[in-house]
Amino acid sequence: MSNSRRDFIRKIGGTSALLFGGAALTDAYGKTFTLEPTAKISANDKVRIALIGSGIIGHYDADTALQVPGVEIVAVCDLYKGRLERAKEKWGNDIFTTRDYREILSRKDIDAVLVCTSDHWHDKISIDAMNAGKHVYCEKPMVHHIEEGQAVIDAQKKTGKVFQVGSQVASSSVTWEAKKIYESGIIGELVYVEATNDRTSANGAWQYTIPTDASTQTVDWDTYIGDAPKMPFDAKRFFRWRNYKDYGTGVAGDLFVHLLTNLHTITGSTGPNKIFALGDLNLWKDGRDAYDIVTALMNYPATKANPSFQFFTRVNLADGGSGGSPTRLIGTEGVIELSWGGLKVKNFKRPKAPEIGGYDSLATFSKAEQEASMKAYKAMYSDEDTKWQYGKEITFKTPDGYDSRLDHFINFFESIRTGKKVWEDATFGLRAAAPALACNKSAEIGKPVIWNPETMKLG
Repeated sequence: MSNSRRDFIRKIGGTSALLFGGAALTDAYGKTFTLEPTAKISANDKVRIALIGSGIIGHYDADTALQVPGVEIVAVCDLYKGRLERAKEKWGNDIFTTRDYREILSRKDIDAVLVCTSDHWHDKISIDAMNAGKHVYCEKPMVHHIEEGQAVIDAQKKTGKVFQVGSQVASSSVTWEAKKIYESGIIGELVYVEATNDRTSANGAWQYTIPTDASTQTVDWDTYIGDAPKMPFDAKRFFRWRNYKDYGTGVAGDLFVHLLTNLHTITGSTGPNKIFALGDLNLWKDGRDAYDIVTALMNYPATKANPSFQFFTRVNLADGGSGGSPTRLIGTEGVIELSWGGLKVKNFKRPKAPEIGGYDSLATFSKAEQEASMKAYKAMYSDEDTKWQYGKEITFKTPDGYDSRLDHFINFFESIRTGKKVWEDATFGLRAAAPALACNKSAEIGKPVIWNPETMKLG
């Protein structure tokens, strides 16, 4: 491990111990997040992976997975010829490449697969992979349709294979630091949460480059379609699949899932019971049918761990401002504000005395009554009782170059090697994906969607 990473662990440790008097990287449930594997790796512990879906996220994931000691990539599957050629250029001419993911699953030299395809293939490939004895890292959202989720959960339970959803915020040091802060009670009871993830760039709106050789000779279009409606070859639908509901899940499935994963990890919540959303295509009128802006409001019922609270979220691909992905957890005694690179906590105590004057009705009384009311007020409350009290602001920041995706993969491979349960398994994955996908459903029907987060069924 590099000196910078060792320094980071020491810095985190000192900060957390100072604030909360506990182990720096261990939460209340015993979850430890590290920047290197805790288990020593021998030659016999090598994990051989295959990448299924070698697009943008596939490259991100494979490159990150290969940073973990003892991980080797041996095969790549993609439906575009050019990506298979690129795989050999990048990861070695001796790796096995194919357009048929079933050839990957039949190989005995592969321990785990990274499922980085379009959303409509996630459940099928993940289930087939677990049934074939492979561990699975499946990109978010776990499924294309809510109804597909239980089959993935059942496959994980039946096979006993490690299955982890790829929303890396679940392993972020920022998220777990926020979880410790939240559980300390410093912000009181949770009242309201707001989280947004807007995009400012054209590529952020999924306007990805289409290769000049895109055709039915270089793309296996018929396989790609899968269970989607049959139609003639369309390069945009293949290379810009996030723009279309037949293959992707829009901004809700792509980005709300991160925000829900973050919220559920911090609070321990299993999800909302009512979801209402509005969606529209306001800017990107380029033939896509997935909304470029979705705004949602979700109701979280009271549980043993949390009071009832509301969650507001939005993604806007037409954003021309700063973009970003801030999250605010607002409690009765403070606020936790998170970004990808850190967090800030503001703690306060409300005045014991109610406010008098200002927007109060005192000014509407007769002058004599105003004087009598003020006299009674001062007799009942001291000056100290009328003041807001603010605690010391707490901040936490990751160092430059910190990558929660790497922590997420470390957790995945440690689970494979040691049997330790992953945090973001299929059950967690559905509880994050279903409310996001319910936003699309609500926007389409113009009504709230009822969801049971415990039984994981639509109402």
